[in-house]
Amino acid sequence: MDQIITGTTAAEIADSVRTLHERGELRTGDALPPVRELAALLGVNRNTAVAAYRLLAQAGVVVARGRAGTVVAGHEAVAQEGYAADTVLRDIGTGNPDPRRIPDPSRALARAAGRPVLYGEPVIDPALESLAISWAGTDLPGVDLRITVTSGAVDAVERLLAQALLRDDAVALEDPCFLASIHTVRLGGYRAVPVPVDEEGMTVAGLQAALDAGVRAIICTPRAQNPTGSTLTPRRAAALRALLTAHPYVLVIEDDHFSMLSQLPYETLIGPEHRRFALVRSVSKFLGPDMCLAIAATDQETADRLALRLSPGTTWVSHLLQRLVLSQLTDETVLGEIADAGRHYAERNAAFAARLREHGLHASAADGLNVWVESPIEAKVVAERLMRRGWLARTGDEFLLTERAAPSHHLRLTVHDLTEDETARLIDDLADAADSRSSQRA
Repeated sequence: MDQIITGTTAAEIADSVRTLHERGELRTGDALPPVRELAALLGVNRNTAVAAYRLLAQAGVVVARGRAGTVVAGHEAVAQEGYAADTVLRDIGTGNPDPRRIPDPSRALARAAGRPVLYGEPVIDPALESLAISWAGTDLPGVDLRITVTSGAVDAVERLLAQALLRDDAVALEDPCFLASIHTVRLGGYRAVPVPVDEEGMTVAGLQAALDAGVRAIICTPRAQNPTGSTLTPRRAAALRALLTAHPYVLVIEDDHFSMLSQLPYETLIGPEHRRFALVRSVSKFLGPDMCLAIAATDQETADRLALRLSPGTTWVSHLLQRLVLSQLTDETVLGEIADAGRHYAERNAAFAARLREHGLHASAADGLNVWVESPIEAKVVAERLMRRGWLARTGDEFLLTERAAPSHHLRLTVHDLTEDETARLIDDLADAADSRSSQRA
């Protein structure tokens, strides 16, 4: 198969692979040659082969499978966050905030309007930049910060990885992992290296192993880790920072997606001497998923590289949106609503977990929008039984980075918006579904 791929430029090589795929000569799951091997076969520079595979990955033609190499992608469905389409079941796996807890932006809309912004002007609203520096600086004291505004956290992570890595570079990801991070790394053609997560966050041994494996970047969720809800403790954060002192140029990306809603203090992997870093904070969890804006607080070099990818008038974030976010985040009423929402999620999740424990099931509601439930039997079996009772749950298998011999025994449930009657029914159904002796009569 390697002899039939042709081309001397990245575009020509990518087009050759796409043509072979369209003709059916390359089928779903077929492995492509490793980058070095392809470069040698075609007599091109390795970077040319890397660029070709990146083009193919971005087009969805191929997908990186770590040690399994690069394979032709299929059209199989992949797990996504949010509501499931075309289901009559009560969806308890959405990961969504409660729309009733998202502040009404109507009051802020009038204040957001103003003088039109034209080509060539600064891409970041100065007032928002000042607020962002203060917001991030509180949790990264003594660190010289630069601000970039992006179209949400996923956009920020994609840009951060693209400016720092080449295809096949290794990236450390939490395992289990946030779905968007899994997709971002695979789409970019990077190699995911799993780092186990426990109640205190990324494990020290896991990060050490990833660093030994040569990762060039680390994506970490310091609090409200999705899906487990775990949060870095001061002790664990200090131990991880100590590991990273010997690796100051490994890009550390911290995705603090829950930020203003979190009931727990912020701990960081980013030490004062670390050279490549980004603290990313999106507003989607508390101002709404459609408010596509995130701030990335970074070192100077990373900010300079990101700036090259934010052309005025084309790939910048709308100044109207920037002003709208600024208006809401400087409104005491809105800030009070966000604080109330954070307490609401924590209280509802903690109450649900406590009631599950009364039925003999362990559930973690440490922080975040979800509850991480441990089952004595396989999670897929529990989910199937719940479906018969009208519930659509999400199992831990969807969040795993690596294929494992043992299936997951966890479910990630979004329950903060259930009524009291729904909550009581779900707890009874879940306890019965997780019972190994249950026959699951309809």
